[in-house]
Amino acid sequence: MTQDFVIQLDDLSDARVRDLIGMHLAAVREFSPPESIHALPIEALLAPGMSVWSVWLGDSLAGCGALRELDRTHGEIKSMRTAPEFLRRGVARALMDHIMAVARGRGYQRLSLETGAMAAFEPARALYRRLGFVDCAPFGEYHEDRNSVFMTREID
Repeated sequence: MTQDFVIQLDDLSDARVRDLIGMHLAAVREFSPPESIHALPIEALLAPGMSVWSVWLGDSLAGCGALRELDRTHGEIKSMRTAPEFLRRGVARALMDHIMAVARGRGYQRLSLETGAMAAFEPARALYRRLGFVDCAPFGEYHEDRNSVFMTREID
């Protein structure tokens, strides 16, 4: 099914993409205490050094995700979300493969991410582990947080 997905750089002007990011923020707020929420609002996703992609199947939005440049060799995965009707259909995997290819093309040596430690985030952690991410210490501006799991992988 993933061969039918179209992944495109997104300017966040489409209301459907903005709504999916809003759904992402609401879900994070539901499962994480305020001091442990690191999901980014639309304005932050529009900042320099940030790239956002949307995933489409025909005219249907299937998902979104972002890549923030931490430095010339290190990127951070942000705002990964699959639309509910596309769960378990390969959207996140296709998008992660795309983001890793972009990171490789930019010359990044490492990709990292932060996700929740709660049970609701286990499917995401499982995907990241299947893609070669391993637990790591906080990176960038993050601090140790029992509600967060930090993960990283080298780009080959």
